[in-house]
Amino acid sequence: MTSWLALAASVAAIVFGYAAGASAQTYEVTKLVPGSAFHGVHGLGIDKSGRLFAGSVAGAALYEIDRASGAAKIAVPSPEGMSDDIAFAPDGTMAWTAFLTGDLYSRKGDGPVKKLASGLPGINSLAFRKDGRLYATQVFLGDALYEIDVEGAKPPRKIMEKMGGLNGFEFGPDDRLYGPLWFKGQVARVDVDKAELSVVADGFKIPAAVNFDSKGNLWVVDTALGQLVRVDPTTGAKKMVAQLKPSLDNLAIDGKDRIFVSNMADNSIQEVDPETGAAKQVISGKLALPGGIGVVSDGTKDTIYIADVFAYRTVDGATGEVSEPARMHADGVTLEYPMSATAKGDDVLLSSWFTGTVQLIDRKTGKTKEMLHGFKAPHDAVKLGDGSILVNELGSKSLVRASGEHGKDRTVVIGNLEGPVGLAVGSGDTVYLTEAFAGLVSKVEANGEKSVVTKDLKGPEGIAVAPDGKLIVAEVGARRIVQIDPKDGTVTEIAANLPIGLPAAPGGLPSNIPTGVGVGATGVIYFSSDLENAIYRITKK
Repeated sequence: MTSWLALAASVAAIVFGYAAGASAQTYEVTKLVPGSAFHGVHGLGIDKSGRLFAGSVAGAALYEIDRASGAAKIAVPSPEGMSDDIAFAPDGTMAWTAFLTGDLYSRKGDGPVKKLASGLPGINSLAFRKDGRLYATQVFLGDALYEIDVEGAKPPRKIMEKMGGLNGFEFGPDDRLYGPLWFKGQVARVDVDKAELSVVADGFKIPAAVNFDSKGNLWVVDTALGQLVRVDPTTGAKKMVAQLKPSLDNLAIDGKDRIFVSNMADNSIQEVDPETGAAKQVISGKLALPGGIGVVSDGTKDTIYIADVFAYRTVDGATGEVSEPARMHADGVTLEYPMSATAKGDDVLLSSWFTGTVQLIDRKTGKTKEMLHGFKAPHDAVKLGDGSILVNELGSKSLVRASGEHGKDRTVVIGNLEGPVGLAVGSGDTVYLTEAFAGLVSKVEANGEKSVVTKDLKGPEGIAVAPDGKLIVAEVGARRIVQIDPKDGTVTEIAANLPIGLPAAPGGLPSNIPTGVGVGATGVIYFSSDLENAIYRITKK
């Protein structure tokens, strides 16, 4: 009886085309680069009992970290948990800022989360005074300082604006607000009662945050130089105490003057000895938040090029070794929060829907050839044989061609696309693209003529063309990788139940961080896991 059922099932699979079991036996999924806890890590805070908390914007969560083991757990989940900075009131109340949504939240103990303010896009840093009053600033999406009602009953009161990006700040022993001016390379002192600002120290590249220790020293992190600097708040004298990596975001100092520093590109928190400058990792990751990927094969050697949001990284397809041509905010580096990537020949193209940019990079040297601005939520880009660049512009529902000097000539190849995300070059100047919102994979000819290859997919995102001409697609809504025959649209499942599909952060786009796929010359498939911050490899058994 059992054998008859097995025979019937196999016949049904052939007739009706569901071959999940067969595909599971045909392909093997292995983790190439291990994951990490955060999706970018920003603000830090330490409560009176010594517990360490960290915030993530893209991950839309607030975490508690075990300082001894380095384990991280979610303390406040999405959507309320989105946090760019964290502060504790004298009574122990924790408050944090949701950068993308413009909301400010608080929670006392394990009580309910309370929204104290809204309508402040770019709400970034916050601090309590000794009397319990709360202050916060907008940075990047605004530039203003407010007093926030801790009961959430009154609207925020604007104190001053156009300071120059008053970022991670803290009140000093003199009841003045001390903080870095991100865009001016200075550390400032603010009398919040008189709305007066004065410069304490300057000569920083990009100061990101400051904190006081118990001795009255002011500690500053310089994100561009990767330095932890001690400042005398009276004289402004500076001493660099620790040389770390760039992309530092914030710091927190505990009751024993131990300093903890966050690094968004490494998903890391380090503990720094203020006397020696020695740093030890509390928690870290090899990748930050991998989105789109491109794969190029030099012979049989596959290299994966990753848009890692806070860095541009490469991975050896055989060993999983990670290299890093560039990271965000590093001195002299051109990079703008890359979220999508394609690679072919000598070119890598990075796109960022957040900054509206497409960046053309020389694959072998890592040098930037062009940085194109002014796109509307670009989600992928490819370079054609004539040197022009095609861009999936989700914001305008269009496939756009950028040509001419510095890509300034822009024409719409085709419009009315429903969530254009992934883009791959076929033969000639034909391209294939995914329409995530409509569940389509479409083919677009050089003349703009569009035809649907297959439909009824659930959130298709990354797409690549395999050596045999088949299309490999990340069907994120179904959490699987599929193969599509472009001749007849036949869909074959390659791998299922995959760790892909990080929910969109509040205030972000539904597509969020695209899941990337790429294929090497021998047919090995690679994909990014935005849930785990990992890279996977799929091989035929």
